[in-house]
Amino acid sequence: MGVVLRNLQKVVPLRRARLRSDVDTLRHILGIQKFDLGIICVDNRRIQHINNIYRRKNMPTDVLSFPFYEDLRPGKLPCPLHRDELNLGDIFLGVEFLMRQCQEESLDLHGILTVVTAHGICHLLGYRHETEEEWTEMLQRESYILNEYNRLTGRHLEPLTKRCSQDR
Repeated sequence: MGVVLRNLQKVVPLRRARLRSDVDTLRHILGIQKFDLGIICVDNRRIQHINNIYRRKNMPTDVLSFPFYEDLRPGKLPCPLHRDELNLGDIFLGVEFLMRQCQEESLDLHGILTVVTAHGICHLLGYRHETEEEWTEMLQRESYILNEYNRLTGRHLEPLTKRCSQDR
């Protein structure tokens, strides 16, 4: 199974091969290689539109996740009954939004894309951050994923935020 990576924006130049490689590393760490996953890179206009429709927040954002399995318990992999259910869902990356954030904070875009993709995958796997307890659980999982990623790649990525946030 694989990753469908689409770049539907033209605002920010992307190195898709690097992002695909990073996503494959994240999938390996989580043991989800048999599941399909969609990664869609979009500009501010498109992610704002999607954010407004699905979350009633009329503003651009960094990432939106749409899980195939909506009622997964955090940390539990789905048990599909049919081959066409080997899908985790789709992650929309607000690449233009993230690029501005990177410019403001002097961060590497491709590193941040990997961090935000890990966050999105956590959502596809049932993690939420509506409460402080859920945020702590999700942050622990993200930290584990990124620590393993760093160990395998020699990079030094960490979660973007250390606090509960309703806006993400």
